[in-house]
Amino acid sequence: MSPVLLHRVRTAADRPLADVRVSGGVVTEIGTGLDRSGEPVIDCAGGFLLPGFVDGHLHMAQWALSRRRIDVTSAASASETVDAVVAAVRSGGPMSTGVVRAQGFRGAMWDEQPHKDMLESALPGRRVAITSMDLHTAWLSPSLLSDLGIDDPTGVFRDQYAIEVCSGIDDRIDNDLLDSYILDSTDVLAAQGVTGVIDFEYDDNAAAWTRRIAHRRPSVRVSASTWPVWLDEALELGRRTGDVVPGTDGLLRVGPLKVMADGSLNTRTACCHDPYPDSEDGEEHGLLLVEFAELVELITKARAGGLAPAVHAIGDRANTIVLDAFEAAASTTPGTGGRIEHAQQLRPEDVKRFARAGVVASVQPQHCVTDRDVADALWAGRRSIAFPYGSLHASGADLQFGSDAPVSPPNPRAAIADAVWRTDDGRPPWTASESLPLDVAIRAACGGRASVEVGSVADLVVLAENPRDLGNSDLRNVPIVATVADGRLTYS
Repeated sequence: MSPVLLHRVRTAADRPLADVRVSGGVVTEIGTGLDRSGEPVIDCAGGFLLPGFVDGHLHMAQWALSRRRIDVTSAASASETVDAVVAAVRSGGPMSTGVVRAQGFRGAMWDEQPHKDMLESALPGRRVAITSMDLHTAWLSPSLLSDLGIDDPTGVFRDQYAIEVCSGIDDRIDNDLLDSYILDSTDVLAAQGVTGVIDFEYDDNAAAWTRRIAHRRPSVRVSASTWPVWLDEALELGRRTGDVVPGTDGLLRVGPLKVMADGSLNTRTACCHDPYPDSEDGEEHGLLLVEFAELVELITKARAGGLAPAVHAIGDRANTIVLDAFEAAASTTPGTGGRIEHAQQLRPEDVKRFARAGVVASVQPQHCVTDRDVADALWAGRRSIAFPYGSLHASGADLQFGSDAPVSPPNPRAAIADAVWRTDDGRPPWTASESLPLDVAIRAACGGRASVEVGSVADLVVLAENPRDLGNSDLRNVPIVATVADGRLTYS
């Protein structure tokens, strides 16, 4: 690894400007007037040094592909969504392997429900797939359903079924092309100050990333999750969370086991103790996607083999059940720990269980502000707390941030601001009592690291200004001066 010298950085508000030398993947010197003749010098002009940002939850392939799909985020109904897709197609919008792909609708509050016939009427004979913003709903046209050999009355799939259907569509994309999209997207992450990610893509991620790294070095470190369908293979190969995957130059590590316990808020399938308003379909409490006994078995099996479980749980009942499962597994598997992904709605008594069980709360603060209106409409008047970051911190829980990209943009500065101010549109803070202190939010966005010292891993980001001097809007937009990942300059 080539040495790098970050010149004129500020490591604390009360310290003078310093130079930071990086060599061999670690910080080797911090001081003033360091010799600058032996390595590339990056003049940071007084920028503020932090540990590198870590996006603790994203879907790399889906995010890379979403940047090339029709954007329907502004559609306010199913009809408007179809109109936006038709307009994009007529103007020569993006295509993928002959499929019209769109993404971004939020249908939780729609009176009109999506249906395959709407797509057929607007785009007869065309193969169309529209994915919701939260990736939990897939809306397909009759032609695409026929092409996939699927017979479905509505063409609308939710939760795990949606993930599997979309995976089947995306499997048709040439690996070399997909890999180029993903590797290019790691450069975009570096420009946001990101030095590491946990990839929760529905794929054999360790194998896929090994292939990509053989082609080109990514600009971030990657932890590759395992889904249950690949669990036995991972255990047979001896993969353990945190281990470096051979042949990847230390850039790829084995990540956690990903399990889906429930759905999402916007699909009304997040599993809740209390019913959703105006529900008439027999799913008024949302959906539990895995039985308790099976969940305990998966957690136990994974931990016995050295894989840390990461369980998706959004609704309060799902979180109660997942915490119960972690506690049950702890009685037969040595050690505690694991992660709950999202933890968007918790009963007060469950908040305290995270720290007690050693379970990380892996949260996405941008969801807190984008979903505030839906949460107020669907979760109002309940005993549970929505997006309870302040309560989790006060109880001693370990908080780590992610974006869930493409659900939210992978911008850690925005995540920090959303966790601290709980508003991004000029409205008063939403449930301000659940705000986090700035230093806590920064640490959660940096993968749990609080400072940079001699001997620190050389995953670093330099901001143009000290974030502690910035307000809500300015923090979101403070320029990234430089990013260093694994001791290499990845952005300046």
